[in-house]
Amino acid sequence: MGYLTNKIVWITGASSGIGEEMVRQAAKAGASVVLSARNTAALEKIKADLPNASNHLCLGLDLEHSENFPELAKKVIDQYGRIDVLINNGGLSQRSTAAETSLEIDRRIMEINYFGNIALTKAVLPYMQAQKSGHIVVISSISGKFGFFLRSAYSASKHALFGFYESLLLEEEHNNIHVTMVCPGKINTNISLNALNGEGNSHGVMDHNQETGMSAEECVRQMYTAVEKKKKEVLIGNKEILAVKIKRLLPRLFWKIIKKQSAT
Repeated sequence: MGYLTNKIVWITGASSGIGEEMVRQAAKAGASVVLSARNTAALEKIKADLPNASNHLCLGLDLEHSENFPELAKKVIDQYGRIDVLINNGGLSQRSTAAETSLEIDRRIMEINYFGNIALTKAVLPYMQAQKSGHIVVISSISGKFGFFLRSAYSASKHALFGFYESLLLEEEHNNIHVTMVCPGKINTNISLNALNGEGNSHGVMDHNQETGMSAEECVRQMYTAVEKKKKEVLIGNKEILAVKIKRLLPRLFWKIIKKQSAT
């Protein structure tokens, strides 16, 4: 965690779950943290509980409306002079079949999880290019490595992130800008409660997969270890992450196994 000491770290989706835990661990490690999410009241409450609270900044941000991202990036630069680490964590999950999901919801999930994500990176990238350093951390999912029940739009958005950021890491290596793709599996957060159904309403149910999953604290600890080592990709979870390797090495076995798994 010494990697984060004195770094300027901007984290989206910072008001709860994995994002909140990222904030707490980064602040504890000595980083100055920019907390972003739609719920600014929740952000301010979290900030007040952090060590050296005055070193941190709350910045309201809605991934569905990215037109003001360049302005927000300039605010961070005006306050701190640089952005060392951008963690694109914010996003929205899904719990509905492809057939019952309206195209409007498909588009909304893609707008938030993909376009909003890369829009913030594009707003920050010129500053990282100018300073000849930076690290972009992207929270994808094991659903970004294979499709799964009730997650067609979510999985598509997470797959899309790989195409963009694997290209970006090649293009920006000469600027000393690193990219780490993080693929969490079953993590104990409220992601299923806030997931959208086919009509765009909240799923409102804590899935068994989340309730019995790895703690957010351990997930974030492993993530920051991977970031410090400048890994390009890291899978985080329990035995469910083995599915990624099985799909690559033994695809027939993968399809036999995956169709027997619980969707929730």
